Amino acid sequence: MKIFKFGGASVKDAEGVKNVATVITKCDEKDLVIVISAMGKMTNALEKVVDSYFKSPDALELAINEVLQFHINISIDIFKNKQHLIFSDIKEILDGLRGFLKTNKSTNHAFVYDQVVGYGEMLSTLIVSTFLNEQHISNTLLDVRECIVTDDSFRDANVDWQASQIKILTAVSKTGITITQGFLGTEAKNNFTTTLGREGSDYTAAIFAYCLNADSVTIWKDVPGVLNADPRYFSTTTLLNHISYREAIELAFYGASVIHPKTLQPLQRKEIPLFVKSFYEPENAGTCVGKGTTLDPAVSCFILKRNQVLISLSSLDFSFMMEDRIGDVFKWLHFYKMKVELIQNSAISFSVVVDNKYANLEPLLSKLRSKFKVSWNENVTLYTVRHSEPKEIKQLEKNKIVLLKQESRETVQLVIKD
Repeated sequence: MKIFKFGGASVKDAEGVKNVATVITKCDEKDLVIVISAMGKMTNALEKVVDSYFKSPDALELAINEVLQFHINISIDIFKNKQHLIFSDIKEILDGLRGFLKTNKSTNHAFVYDQVVGYGEMLSTLIVSTFLNEQHISNTLLDVRECIVTDDSFRDANVDWQASQIKILTAVSKTGITITQGFLGTEAKNNFTTTLGREGSDYTAAIFAYCLNADSVTIWKDVPGVLNADPRYFSTTTLLNHISYREAIELAFYGASVIHPKTLQPLQRKEIPLFVKSFYEPENAGTCVGKGTTLDPAVSCFILKRNQVLISLSSLDFSFMMEDRIGDVFKWLHFYKMKVELIQNSAISFSVVVDNKYANLEPLLSKLRSKFKVSWNENVTLYTVRHSEPKEIKQLEKNKIVLLKQESRETVQLVIKD
């Protein structure tokens, strides 16, 4: 058994869906679980539905219709026959969304978010599965929510591995092709939909691989593999042929966007190799993440994170920043769901770079002001460089305002004011 994962970019339009069939045919794998994300930017479109539900009820139906029309248009391009059953199936799925929004009583944004955004995956897998069957690539469509069991930490759910493994082993055939959704799970108490965090479809693939003792996981993307830098921000990049699990986990921790941070741990535990390949050139080797050489070739790796917040704290009475005070800071960072990207402290000061993902900066700052002198910079950029050369760091710093710099044996981090 092997696991394939196709992200939103690979199924963003009719040609992308058709290319999935091409990739499967060229790879000639008979026993597969194929994990598929929502099409294109559909998660963003469904986030707009959530926003309309809470803030602009008059715009809600228009937002839902945009989701409907997007999938109808793709299906017209794929299936041609406007009487095809796929169209009524799409409408039926979105009627389920309307029904939820009409009857929902919860004001918990994270709960509503998870019940809504998952419709993107349900629609994409329906369309891809139907098309593959018509192309004589026989497959079974499986609702991932019947397999992955989580807690009720909506928007960032934790997996119950034991319960999930039992369900996956029961639901997935050992032979043939199974199509399922990425990103989603079900909380155990009330069977409500949960999500595993943005980009969680990679994690879904790893969960299935771990539970099925798969031979490998392949993530199909619009890049040739894992690059040493994001080509959107760096003019020169190098394809990494091989990355060790440890190095890949380090890169993921610092925010490398190709691999989801939670994806690698379950694969490492069972030494299941992860391949990252181009869905444009499926014959090429791409990148292998597994045992062995740390990096091949041995080059510096650059990670860039925009729209970060640098918060600097100092004691009001010039007393030392001891463990109890720093402990309070971490407690509040956790409470306000701030992802910590960098930490630096001295005797009387403490600096932290955070990702204000949930827009909780103001209440956090208010809490911090009760005990500390607080200054902060919004919209800073965090550069992280692994295995850097001094000349590369100098080049990064050139003509930039560096607010903070931190250097360890393998890693240099710079906070740059935009």
